[in-house]
Amino acid sequence: MLRQPAKISNGWRRDRGEPSLAEVHHSISVRATGPSWRQAAVFIGPGYLVAVGYMDPGNWATSLAGGSKFGYSLLVVAALSNVMAIVLQALSARLAIGTGRDLAQACRDAYSEPVAMSLWLLAEVAIIATDIAEVIGTAIGLSLVFGIPLEIGIFITALDVFLILYFQKLGFRWIEGVIISLLCVTAICFAIQIALANPDWGAVINGFVPTTQIITNPEMLYLALSILGATVMPHNLYLHSGIVQTRSYGEHVSEKRQALKYATIDSTAALMLALLVNASILILAAATFNRTGRLDVAELGQAHRLLAPLLGFAIAPTLFGIALLCCGINSSVTATLAGQIIMEGFLDIKLSPALRRLVTRAIAIIPAAVVAIWYGESGTGRLLIMTQVVLSLQLSFAVFPLVMFTAEKAKIGELVAPRWLTVFAGLIAIVIAVFNVTLLIDLAIGTPLACSMAAPYLPSFCQR
Repeated sequence: MLRQPAKISNGWRRDRGEPSLAEVHHSISVRATGPSWRQAAVFIGPGYLVAVGYMDPGNWATSLAGGSKFGYSLLVVAALSNVMAIVLQALSARLAIGTGRDLAQACRDAYSEPVAMSLWLLAEVAIIATDIAEVIGTAIGLSLVFGIPLEIGIFITALDVFLILYFQKLGFRWIEGVIISLLCVTAICFAIQIALANPDWGAVINGFVPTTQIITNPEMLYLALSILGATVMPHNLYLHSGIVQTRSYGEHVSEKRQALKYATIDSTAALMLALLVNASILILAAATFNRTGRLDVAELGQAHRLLAPLLGFAIAPTLFGIALLCCGINSSVTATLAGQIIMEGFLDIKLSPALRRLVTRAIAIIPAAVVAIWYGESGTGRLLIMTQVVLSLQLSFAVFPLVMFTAEKAKIGELVAPRWLTVFAGLIAIVIAVFNVTLLIDLAIGTPLACSMAAPYLPSFCQR
């Protein structure tokens, strides 16, 4: 059930098997002729599903904490993380188009079974951490907008499984249309809130300038790592490598090159939108909370309650709640798709689409619901930031295989990444790994640095 006997096939240990997301694989026709803008328009969509993961509720918590505590200083971290995301998502599309495999299938087909299963377990941990953030964010959004209790809202989020099944029957374009519509609502809500907050635009520009304080200040470093984990998310690399294959771009090298070009444009444009939303959250927190001396705002409910009295506009918290709800729904849908890609790709299982989605969703939502109910609203800020640090620690286990696969011509053929791109992506992977290994060692041995970093978010960490 898990693996067939290995055999050599174009640089891989085994053949691909069933394509990624088989029920919608190559289901969207690509124009072979006509204006280039029409051909490019067919590829608009997957990038925006990926961008959702870069502005999920976990990202909100880290940006709120960073903006309220340190003003605009961490904007540079959001920008640098976005550059990393653009490069890695471009590699993810390259892997999919060049090999016909998503990242999970590539790991399964390239590595021995023990290694592949280890990577699968780590990917599932990342999905669980992602879903904790998204379940909590959606539930809080339902509470803020409709007054639904947190515990009930958590279980309502499970309905996204049926939402995906319904829209996928209509066509994958419907899922993309819903996601993009909710993203537009989110962007409009933040544009209005930023206008109401009237930030110091000079300080905003300075916030994109690097500062050594990010490394020398332990708490700022902790938040910077959590922003990295919230921005460059491992499940998005699996997701993008699956959904980009919904386009029927052909098998010829020239057709694949064109598909890669348009897919990269799509993901880059979408991630720039994600940067604007993420920066807007941090700017709003800096202009509203930091400016008024509220340096400890990290919980979404707390931010919602403080916006009206600080900004002086009753509509501000409503806009905040609507934007959070839209992001939560979007993120929950895309995480479910990513969970399906990860399970099918690593395990090569054959289940009906409905059962597959119920299984992958249950793996993530059950622990997410238990943790969310246990902590309650009062601890959601700490919990959300912790999930983003967990995601950051998991990131290298997706990034290194991705970089290696796309650099090997025997595996990817004519779409092998150019040397400069491989070196740049490798440098990104090493930087992420070094930061995360340092953090992991410090947390494991409980150094004073780790205690200082974690104290505001894990009060009992060093009480041992």
